[in-house]
Amino acid sequence: MSEMKTVHVIGAGPAGLMAAERLAQAGVKVVVHEAMPSVARKFLMAGRGGLNLTHSEAMEGFVGRYGAAGGTVAGWLERFSPTHLIGWAEGLGQATFTGSSGRVFPRAMKASPLLRAWLARLDGLGVEVRTRSRWVGRRDGAWVFGTPGGESVEQPDAVVLAMGGASWPRLGSDGAWAGMLEGVETAPFRPSNVGFDVAWSAVFAERFAGQPLKPVAMTHGDQTVRGEAMLTRYGIEGGAVYALSAGLRDAIERDGTAVLTVDLRPDLSVEGLAGRLAKPRGKDSVTNWLRKAGGLSASAVGLLREIPGELPPGADKLAKRIKAVRLTLTGVQGLARAISSAGGVKLDQLDDGLMLTAMPGVFAAGEMLDWEAPTGGYLLQASMASGAVAADGVVRWLAGR
Repeated sequence: MSEMKTVHVIGAGPAGLMAAERLAQAGVKVVVHEAMPSVARKFLMAGRGGLNLTHSEAMEGFVGRYGAAGGTVAGWLERFSPTHLIGWAEGLGQATFTGSSGRVFPRAMKASPLLRAWLARLDGLGVEVRTRSRWVGRRDGAWVFGTPGGESVEQPDAVVLAMGGASWPRLGSDGAWAGMLEGVETAPFRPSNVGFDVAWSAVFAERFAGQPLKPVAMTHGDQTVRGEAMLTRYGIEGGAVYALSAGLRDAIERDGTAVLTVDLRPDLSVEGLAGRLAKPRGKDSVTNWLRKAGGLSASAVGLLREIPGELPPGADKLAKRIKAVRLTLTGVQGLARAISSAGGVKLDQLDDGLMLTAMPGVFAAGEMLDWEAPTGGYLLQASMASGAVAADGVVRWLAGR
Protein backbone atom coordinates (compact mmCIF):
# COMPACT_ATOMS: atom_id res chain seq x y z
CA MET A 1 0.00 0.00 0.00
CA SER A 2 1.46 3.34 -1.08
CA GLU A 3 -0.15 5.27 1.77
CA MET A 4 -1.37 4.44 5.25
CA LYS A 5 -4.97 3.26 5.25
CA THR A 6 -7.42 3.47 8.14
CA VAL A 7 -9.46 0.46 9.22
CA HIS A 8 -12.11 0.56 11.93
CA VAL A 9 -12.82 -2.57 13.94
CA ILE A 10 -16.26 -2.66 15.57
CA GLY A 11 -16.22 -4.86 18.66
CA ALA A 12 -13.39 -5.32 21.16
CA GLY A 13 -13.70 -9.02 21.97
CA PRO A 14 -11.05 -11.62 21.07
CA ALA A 15 -11.89 -11.65 17.34
CA GLY A 16 -11.87 -7.86 17.05
CA LEU A 17 -8.69 -7.38 19.05
CA MET A 18 -6.88 -10.07 17.06
CA ALA A 19 -7.93 -8.38 13.82
CA ALA A 20 -6.74 -5.03 15.20
CA GLU A 21 -3.35 -6.46 16.17
CA ARG A 22 -2.67 -8.04 12.78
CA LEU A 23 -3.82 -4.96 10.91
CA ALA A 24 -1.59 -2.69 12.96
CA GLN A 25 1.36 -5.03 12.42
CA ALA A 26 0.69 -4.75 8.67
CA GLY A 27 1.10 -0.98 8.83
CA VAL A 28 -2.58 -0.03 8.91
CA LYS A 29 -3.97 2.70 11.17
CA VAL A 30 -6.54 0.97 13.38
CA VAL A 31 -9.42 2.34 15.44
CA VAL A 32 -11.42 -0.08 17.62
CA HIS A 33 -14.96 0.77 18.68
CA GLU A 34 -16.50 -0.89 21.74
CA ALA A 35 -20.07 -0.14 22.82
CA MET A 36 -19.44 -1.13 26.45
CA PRO A 37 -17.44 0.97 28.96
CA SER A 38 -14.53 -1.53 28.83
CA VAL A 39 -13.22 -4.08 26.36
CA ALA A 40 -13.42 -7.88 26.22
CA ARG A 41 -15.99 -8.31 28.99
CA LYS A 42 -17.08 -11.74 27.82
CA PHE A 43 -13.43 -12.82 27.51
CA LEU A 44 -12.82 -11.79 31.11
CA MET A 45 -15.97 -13.53 32.33
CA ALA A 46 -15.01 -16.73 30.53
CA GLY A 47 -11.62 -16.65 32.24
CA ARG A 48 -12.92 -16.37 35.77
CA GLY A 49 -12.86 -20.13 36.25
CA GLY A 50 -9.65 -20.63 34.28
CA LEU A 51 -9.07 -19.25 30.79
CA ASN A 52 -9.26 -22.15 28.32
CA LEU A 53 -7.26 -20.86 25.35
CA THR A 54 -7.42 -23.81 22.98
CA HIS A 55 -7.15 -27.61 22.90
CA SER A 56 -4.36 -30.06 22.10
CA GLU A 57 -6.61 -32.46 20.18
CA ALA A 58 -5.34 -33.65 16.78
CA MET A 59 -6.57 -31.42 13.97
CA GLU A 60 -8.92 -33.99 12.40
CA GLY A 61 -10.89 -34.30 15.63
CA PHE A 62 -10.49 -30.60 16.38
CA VAL A 63 -12.15 -29.55 13.13
CA GLY A 64 -14.94 -32.06 13.72
CA ARG A 65 -16.02 -30.08 16.78
CA TYR A 66 -17.43 -27.40 14.48
CA GLY A 67 -20.04 -29.64 12.89
CA ALA A 68 -21.40 -28.41 9.57
CA ALA A 69 -19.05 -25.41 9.65
CA GLY A 70 -15.97 -27.61 10.06
CA GLY A 71 -14.81 -27.24 6.46
CA THR A 72 -14.84 -23.46 6.69
CA VAL A 73 -13.27 -23.30 10.14
CA ALA A 74 -10.52 -25.66 9.00
CA GLY A 75 -9.38 -22.93 6.62
CA TRP A 76 -9.25 -20.44 9.49
CA LEU A 77 -7.20 -22.83 11.60
CA GLU A 78 -4.66 -23.26 8.82
CA ARG A 79 -4.02 -19.52 9.13
CA PHE A 80 -4.08 -19.35 12.93
CA SER A 81 -3.74 -22.77 14.53
CA PRO A 82 -3.65 -23.85 18.18
CA THR A 83 0.14 -23.77 17.91
CA HIS A 84 -0.03 -20.17 16.68
CA LEU A 85 -2.36 -19.22 19.53
CA ILE A 86 -0.07 -20.76 22.15
CA GLY A 87 2.93 -18.97 20.65
CA TRP A 88 0.97 -15.71 20.59
CA ALA A 89 0.08 -16.02 24.29
CA GLU A 90 3.62 -16.90 25.27
CA GLY A 91 4.85 -13.92 23.23
CA LEU A 92 2.77 -11.79 25.59
CA GLY A 93 4.64 -13.27 28.55
CA GLN A 94 1.88 -15.73 29.42
CA ALA A 95 3.32 -19.25 29.68
CA THR A 96 0.83 -22.03 28.99
CA PHE A 97 0.27 -25.63 30.03
CA THR A 98 -1.85 -28.50 28.80
CA GLY A 99 -4.16 -30.11 31.37
CA SER A 100 -4.98 -33.79 31.68
CA SER A 101 -8.12 -33.23 29.59
CA GLY A 102 -6.06 -31.82 26.70
CA ARG A 103 -7.23 -28.27 27.30
CA VAL A 104 -4.63 -25.52 27.12
CA PHE A 105 -4.51 -22.76 29.75
CA PRO A 106 -2.22 -19.87 30.64
CA ARG A 107 -0.28 -20.71 33.80
CA ALA A 108 -1.82 -17.67 35.49
CA MET A 109 -5.22 -19.30 34.68
CA LYS A 110 -6.93 -15.90 34.63
CA ALA A 111 -7.79 -13.81 31.58
CA SER A 112 -6.86 -10.44 33.10
CA PRO A 113 -3.02 -10.71 32.93
CA LEU A 114 -3.22 -11.80 29.29
CA LEU A 115 -5.65 -9.02 28.42
CA ARG A 116 -3.49 -6.37 30.09
CA ALA A 117 -0.45 -7.52 28.14
CA TRP A 118 -2.48 -7.63 24.93
CA LEU A 119 -3.82 -4.10 25.36
CA ALA A 120 -0.31 -2.85 26.10
CA ARG A 121 0.89 -4.42 22.84
CA LEU A 122 -1.98 -2.83 20.91
CA ASP A 123 -1.20 0.54 22.44
CA GLY A 124 2.42 0.15 21.42
CA LEU A 125 1.27 -0.57 17.87
CA GLY A 126 -0.71 2.67 17.84
CA VAL A 127 -4.17 1.07 17.96
CA GLU A 128 -6.79 3.54 19.20
CA VAL A 129 -9.54 2.01 21.34
CA ARG A 130 -12.77 3.98 21.76
CA THR A 131 -15.11 2.64 24.43
CA ARG A 132 -18.76 3.69 24.71
CA SER A 133 -18.77 3.98 20.93
CA ARG A 134 -21.73 2.07 19.50
CA TRP A 135 -22.30 1.59 15.79
CA VAL A 136 -25.80 2.85 14.98
CA GLY A 137 -25.87 2.62 11.19
CA ARG A 138 -24.57 3.91 7.88
CA ARG A 139 -25.30 7.20 6.17
CA ASP A 140 -24.23 8.07 2.63
CA GLY A 141 -21.50 5.44 2.81
CA ALA A 142 -20.16 6.69 6.16
CA TRP A 143 -20.26 4.83 9.46
CA VAL A 144 -22.17 6.47 12.30
CA PHE A 145 -21.43 5.87 15.98
CA GLY A 146 -23.27 6.96 19.09
CA THR A 147 -20.89 8.23 21.79
CA PRO A 148 -21.26 10.11 25.10
CA GLY A 149 -20.11 13.24 23.26
CA GLY A 150 -22.71 12.88 20.52
CA GLU A 151 -22.77 11.38 17.05
CA SER A 152 -19.49 10.48 15.37
CA VAL A 153 -19.34 9.99 11.58
CA GLU A 154 -16.38 8.04 10.21
CA GLN A 155 -15.19 7.12 6.70
CA PRO A 156 -12.53 4.39 7.07
CA ASP A 157 -11.00 2.60 4.11
CA ALA A 158 -12.32 -0.73 5.40
CA VAL A 159 -14.24 -2.10 8.39
CA VAL A 160 -14.02 -5.32 10.39
CA LEU A 161 -17.23 -6.25 12.21
CA ALA A 162 -16.66 -8.33 15.34
CA MET A 163 -19.74 -7.57 17.44
CA GLY A 164 -20.33 -11.04 18.80
CA GLY A 165 -23.37 -13.27 18.75
CA ALA A 166 -26.36 -13.00 21.07
CA SER A 167 -25.37 -14.91 24.23
CA TRP A 168 -24.68 -13.19 27.56
CA PRO A 169 -26.24 -9.94 26.24
CA ARG A 170 -25.50 -8.08 29.47
CA LEU A 171 -21.82 -8.30 28.54
CA GLY A 172 -22.42 -6.54 25.23
CA SER A 173 -23.15 -9.17 22.57
CA ASP A 174 -26.88 -8.72 22.07
CA GLY A 175 -27.13 -9.45 18.33
CA ALA A 176 -28.82 -6.09 17.68
CA TRP A 177 -26.68 -5.66 14.56
CA ALA A 178 -28.42 -8.53 12.73
CA GLY A 179 -30.91 -6.26 10.95
CA MET A 180 -28.37 -3.55 10.14
CA LEU A 181 -26.31 -5.25 7.43
CA GLU A 182 -27.44 -4.33 3.94
CA GLY A 183 -28.24 -7.31 1.74
CA VAL A 184 -26.61 -9.82 4.09
CA GLU A 185 -28.45 -13.03 4.98
CA THR A 186 -28.35 -14.09 8.62
CA ALA A 187 -29.52 -17.21 10.44
CA PRO A 188 -31.62 -16.74 13.62
CA PHE A 189 -29.66 -16.80 16.85
CA ARG A 190 -30.01 -19.95 18.96
CA PRO A 191 -28.47 -20.83 22.32
CA SER A 192 -25.38 -23.03 22.32
CA ASN A 193 -23.35 -24.46 25.21
CA VAL A 194 -26.40 -24.12 27.36
CA GLY A 195 -28.34 -25.93 30.09
CA PHE A 196 -31.57 -27.88 29.65
CA ASP A 197 -34.82 -28.15 31.56
CA VAL A 198 -35.76 -31.32 33.45
CA ALA A 199 -39.01 -31.74 35.39
CA TRP A 200 -37.40 -32.58 38.74
CA SER A 201 -39.54 -33.29 41.76
CA ALA A 202 -39.61 -30.43 44.26
CA VAL A 203 -37.73 -32.56 46.81
CA PHE A 204 -34.95 -33.43 44.38
CA ALA A 205 -34.55 -29.83 43.15
CA GLU A 206 -34.40 -28.52 46.72
CA ARG A 207 -31.85 -31.06 47.89
CA PHE A 208 -29.52 -31.44 44.91
CA ALA A 209 -29.54 -28.13 43.02
CA GLY A 210 -25.95 -26.95 42.80
CA GLN A 211 -24.51 -30.46 43.26
CA PRO A 212 -22.14 -31.94 40.66
CA LEU A 213 -22.36 -35.24 38.85
CA LYS A 214 -18.83 -36.52 38.23
CA PRO A 215 -17.42 -38.37 36.56
CA VAL A 216 -20.19 -39.30 34.16
CA ALA A 217 -20.57 -40.25 30.52
CA MET A 218 -23.49 -38.73 28.63
CA THR A 219 -24.96 -40.01 25.39
CA HIS A 220 -27.32 -38.51 22.86
CA GLY A 221 -27.80 -40.25 19.55
CA ASP A 222 -24.46 -41.67 18.44
CA GLN A 223 -22.37 -39.20 20.44
CA THR A 224 -20.96 -39.96 23.91
CA VAL A 225 -19.01 -37.49 26.05
CA ARG A 226 -17.22 -38.08 29.34
CA GLY A 227 -16.93 -35.26 31.82
CA GLU A 228 -18.89 -33.47 34.49
CA ALA A 229 -22.35 -31.97 34.84
CA MET A 230 -24.14 -29.78 37.37
CA LEU A 231 -27.66 -30.30 38.69
CA THR A 232 -29.73 -27.11 38.86
CA ARG A 233 -33.23 -26.19 39.93
CA TYR A 234 -34.31 -25.95 36.32
CA GLY A 235 -32.48 -29.05 35.10
CA ILE A 236 -28.88 -29.82 34.15
CA GLU A 237 -25.86 -28.00 32.73
CA GLY A 238 -22.06 -28.34 32.63
CA GLY A 239 -19.25 -29.30 30.29
CA ALA A 240 -20.49 -32.75 29.28
CA VAL A 241 -23.96 -31.34 28.59
CA TYR A 242 -22.55 -28.42 26.59
CA ALA A 243 -20.62 -30.80 24.34
CA LEU A 244 -23.95 -32.38 23.33
CA SER A 245 -25.99 -29.19 23.39
CA ALA A 246 -26.32 -28.65 19.62
CA GLY A 247 -27.90 -32.04 19.03
CA LEU A 248 -30.04 -31.87 22.15
CA ARG A 249 -31.29 -28.38 21.22
CA ASP A 250 -32.13 -29.48 17.70
CA ALA A 251 -34.02 -32.54 19.00
CA ILE A 252 -36.09 -30.43 21.39
CA GLU A 253 -36.89 -27.92 18.65
CA ARG A 254 -37.95 -30.77 16.38
CA ASP A 255 -39.67 -33.18 18.80
CA GLY A 256 -40.47 -31.14 21.92
CA THR A 257 -38.23 -33.29 24.15
CA ALA A 258 -34.87 -35.04 24.01
CA VAL A 259 -33.50 -38.04 25.90
CA LEU A 260 -30.08 -37.75 27.51
CA THR A 261 -28.62 -41.05 28.75
CA VAL A 262 -26.30 -40.76 31.75
CA ASP A 263 -23.75 -43.39 32.78
CA LEU A 264 -23.13 -42.77 36.49
CA ARG A 265 -20.12 -45.14 36.65
CA PRO A 266 -18.31 -44.79 33.31
CA ASP A 267 -15.13 -46.25 34.76
CA LEU A 268 -16.78 -49.66 35.35
CA SER A 269 -18.32 -52.18 32.97
CA VAL A 270 -21.83 -53.46 33.61
CA GLU A 271 -20.34 -56.78 34.73
CA GLY A 272 -17.82 -55.13 37.05
CA LEU A 273 -20.49 -52.95 38.64
CA ALA A 274 -22.89 -55.89 38.96
CA GLY A 275 -20.19 -57.84 40.79
CA ARG A 276 -19.90 -55.09 43.38
CA LEU A 277 -23.68 -54.82 43.75
CA ALA A 278 -24.03 -58.58 44.25
CA LYS A 279 -22.53 -58.29 47.73
CA PRO A 280 -25.07 -58.51 50.61
CA ARG A 281 -26.53 -55.18 51.67
CA GLY A 282 -26.67 -56.11 55.34
CA LYS A 283 -28.10 -53.38 57.59
CA ASP A 284 -27.21 -50.50 55.26
CA SER A 285 -29.99 -48.39 53.84
CA VAL A 286 -30.36 -48.55 50.07
CA THR A 287 -28.74 -45.12 49.77
CA ASN A 288 -25.72 -46.11 51.84
CA TRP A 289 -25.42 -49.41 50.03
CA LEU A 290 -25.43 -47.69 46.63
CA ARG A 291 -22.83 -45.26 47.92
CA LYS A 292 -20.56 -47.97 49.37
CA ALA A 293 -21.00 -50.87 46.95
CA GLY A 294 -21.85 -48.90 43.84
CA GLY A 295 -19.45 -46.02 44.48
CA LEU A 296 -22.18 -43.46 43.76
CA SER A 297 -22.20 -39.94 45.14
CA ALA A 298 -25.25 -38.63 46.99
CA SER A 299 -26.31 -36.65 43.92
CA ALA A 300 -25.92 -39.73 41.69
CA VAL A 301 -28.05 -41.81 44.06
CA GLY A 302 -30.63 -39.02 44.14
CA LEU A 303 -30.72 -38.92 40.35
CA LEU A 304 -31.05 -42.70 40.13
CA ARG A 305 -34.00 -42.65 42.52
CA GLU A 306 -35.59 -39.66 40.77
CA ILE A 307 -36.38 -41.79 37.74
CA PRO A 308 -39.99 -43.06 37.94
CA GLY A 309 -40.47 -46.64 39.10
CA GLU A 310 -38.78 -48.82 41.66
CA LEU A 311 -35.11 -49.69 41.46
CA PRO A 312 -34.88 -52.93 39.49
CA PRO A 313 -34.22 -56.10 41.49
CA GLY A 314 -31.02 -58.02 40.99
CA ALA A 315 -27.45 -56.82 40.60
CA ASP A 316 -27.36 -57.15 36.81
CA LYS A 317 -30.50 -55.11 36.16
CA LEU A 318 -29.53 -52.47 38.71
CA ALA A 319 -26.06 -52.14 37.18
CA LYS A 320 -27.63 -51.63 33.76
CA ARG A 321 -29.88 -48.90 35.21
CA ILE A 322 -26.93 -47.11 36.82
CA LYS A 323 -25.04 -47.28 33.54
CA ALA A 324 -27.94 -45.86 31.52
CA VAL A 325 -30.14 -43.40 33.41
CA ARG A 326 -32.52 -41.83 30.88
CA LEU A 327 -33.30 -38.17 31.47
CA THR A 328 -36.06 -36.49 29.50
CA LEU A 329 -35.10 -32.90 28.68
CA THR A 330 -38.15 -30.71 28.20
CA GLY A 331 -36.68 -27.36 27.19
CA VAL A 332 -33.60 -25.28 26.46
CA GLN A 333 -32.36 -22.33 28.51
CA GLY A 334 -32.37 -19.07 26.58
CA LEU A 335 -29.64 -16.94 25.05
CA ALA A 336 -29.25 -14.91 28.24
CA ARG A 337 -27.93 -18.04 30.00
CA ALA A 338 -26.04 -19.53 27.05
CA ILE A 339 -22.25 -19.46 26.90
CA SER A 340 -22.35 -18.97 23.13
CA SER A 341 -24.81 -18.82 20.28
CA ALA A 342 -25.39 -20.41 16.90
CA GLY A 343 -26.71 -18.29 14.06
CA GLY A 344 -25.57 -14.97 12.65
CA VAL A 345 -24.07 -14.14 9.28
CA LYS A 346 -24.36 -17.16 7.01
CA LEU A 347 -20.97 -18.41 5.91
CA ASP A 348 -21.93 -18.33 2.23
CA GLN A 349 -22.27 -14.55 2.53
CA LEU A 350 -18.47 -14.21 2.88
CA ASP A 351 -15.48 -14.72 0.64
CA ASP A 352 -12.33 -16.58 1.69
CA GLY A 353 -11.00 -13.44 3.38
CA LEU A 354 -14.28 -13.05 5.36
CA MET A 355 -15.40 -10.02 3.37
CA LEU A 356 -19.17 -9.68 3.01
CA THR A 357 -19.86 -10.14 -0.69
CA ALA A 358 -22.80 -7.72 -0.47
CA MET A 359 -20.69 -5.05 1.26
CA PRO A 360 -17.24 -4.66 -0.36
CA GLY A 361 -14.63 -3.51 2.13
CA VAL A 362 -16.63 -4.81 5.10
CA PHE A 363 -15.34 -7.94 6.83
CA ALA A 364 -16.85 -10.00 9.67
CA ALA A 365 -15.33 -12.30 12.30
CA GLY A 366 -15.99 -14.14 15.56
CA GLU A 367 -19.35 -15.19 16.91
CA MET A 368 -21.13 -12.88 14.46
CA LEU A 369 -20.74 -15.73 12.00
CA ASP A 370 -22.97 -18.80 11.88
CA TRP A 371 -20.82 -21.49 13.49
CA GLU A 372 -20.80 -23.14 16.90
CA ALA A 373 -18.53 -25.37 18.93
CA PRO A 374 -18.40 -26.89 22.42
CA THR A 375 -16.45 -25.33 25.24
CA GLY A 376 -12.94 -26.65 25.79
CA GLY A 377 -10.93 -24.06 23.87
CA TYR A 378 -12.70 -24.53 20.55
CA LEU A 379 -14.75 -21.32 20.84
CA LEU A 380 -11.86 -18.98 21.59
CA GLN A 381 -9.59 -20.65 19.04
CA ALA A 382 -12.02 -20.19 16.15
CA SER A 383 -12.97 -16.66 17.20
CA MET A 384 -9.36 -15.50 17.23
CA ALA A 385 -8.52 -17.41 14.06
CA SER A 386 -11.40 -15.75 12.23
CA GLY A 387 -10.15 -12.35 13.41
CA ALA A 388 -6.73 -13.15 11.95
CA VAL A 389 -8.25 -14.29 8.65
CA ALA A 390 -10.40 -11.16 8.40
CA ALA A 391 -7.39 -8.92 9.05
CA ASP A 392 -5.36 -10.66 6.38
CA GLY A 393 -8.33 -10.33 4.02
CA VAL A 394 -8.48 -6.59 4.67
CA VAL A 395 -4.78 -6.17 3.92
CA ARG A 396 -5.08 -8.07 0.61
CA TRP A 397 -8.19 -6.12 -0.38
CA LEU A 398 -6.61 -2.75 0.38
CA ALA A 399 -3.44 -3.69 -1.50
CA GLY A 400 -5.46 -4.68 -4.54
CA ARG A 401 -7.51 -1.52 -4.77
